Amino acid sequence: MRLIRNLITRFNAGPPEPLSVAGQSVRLVLVRNARARRYVLRVLPDGAARVTVPRGGSAAEARAFATRQVGWIAGQLQRLSTRPSGPSIWTVGSQVYLRGELVPILAGAPGELHFGNERLSVADSTVDARPAIEKHLRVVAARELPPRVWELAAVHRTDIRRVTVRNQRTRWGSCSRRGCISLNWRLIQTPGFVRDYIILHELMHVREMNHSNRFWRQVALVCPEYLEAERWLKQHRELLR
Repeated sequence: MRLIRNLITRFNAGPPEPLSVAGQSVRLVLVRNARARRYVLRVLPDGAARVTVPRGGSAAEARAFATRQVGWIAGQLQRLSTRPSGPSIWTVGSQVYLRGELVPILAGAPGELHFGNERLSVADSTVDARPAIEKHLRVVAARELPPRVWELAAVHRTDIRRVTVRNQRTRWGSCSRRGCISLNWRLIQTPGFVRDYIILHELMHVREMNHSNRFWRQVALVCPEYLEAERWLKQHRELLR
């Protein structure tokens, strides 16, 4: 379900104190939802505990609700810690993300691999193809991402100076005060709505170089599904590894 900023807002009084769960400090995130009728607890992929607070609810009640569920939180954290990660070596038969879809790596003609609608030549199709595929994806990203940035910048009348595609390890994108947008090539692996959210997020930083409520209001106006996109990114955070 698509949720917009005027329905879901974070509390403005600063981050709450973390919870103590089985001797572990767990970040607590409180999000008010005007449509919610009760408190809802969820453990996010990054290990934080998020409580949805209904209309009329309070931060104190939300914290008390989460505290009563520390046993359940501990179980969810254990499941996260044992969740298998994706393969570090890519060979024929492995699956990789391309534009939001998991596609298999297939052998074509001798010395050729293909996945999705992409094809590339390799010296030996029996060894780890990850370096060659990632190099190919960077080329695809450099070809496809900048035109999309300029297109969205024109739609939303935002002046930018330059667009680059880089190999960031900890972020999906950035924006300088001079209006230079830098994107992570791995965005070519995400769905279109996620790619567009990151681009729009950085474009809104041209107007607001911060993460204030005003900034998030602008993001919500240009990208109503941004929370859905953030969830996808958190659930697939291994792409940045």
